This record gives sequence, C-alpha cells and structure tokens, in this order.
Amino acid sequence: MDDANSLMRNFEILEDGSVVTESLLVLCREVLVGGRQIHDANIVATMLAHGERRLLTFNVTDFRRFEGRIELVEM
Repeated sequence: MDDANSLMRNFEILEDGSVVTESLLVLCREVLVGGRQIHDANIVATMLAHGERRLLTFNVTDFRRFEGRIELVEM
C-alpha cells in the first residue's frame, strides 16, 4: 500500500471520459490496433487527451506503433 500511496503523491492520475473516447476513435482510425492492443491504444488516447506525451513502461515493444505521437521511456 505504501508503494501505491507514493505513486499517487508523485504522479497525476489521468481520468477517462468523452474526450478520451473521441481521442481513442481518432487513434484507431490512424493506427492499426486489434484485440488486446486496444488497451494500449486507450492508454495512449488518455495521454493524448490530457496533453501528456511521455510514457514510462516496461513494455516498449507494444507501444512502438504509437511513436511519433508519444515518447517512450523504458524502465
């Protein structure tokens, strides 16, 4: 629980909503995604809707299709 509290203090939680949904629809028209990849696309759509461009991830490979839209920061 201490780790979760630390994350909450140090990072902004980006909310989902209609703006994110519209961003996701646009993104899916521009980038080929399917199946479970939609979860990654939703993360990117949420970022874009909130003006965030940097994604810290252990899973750089799954997000490479979004390069140019976001900056990948590998852990």
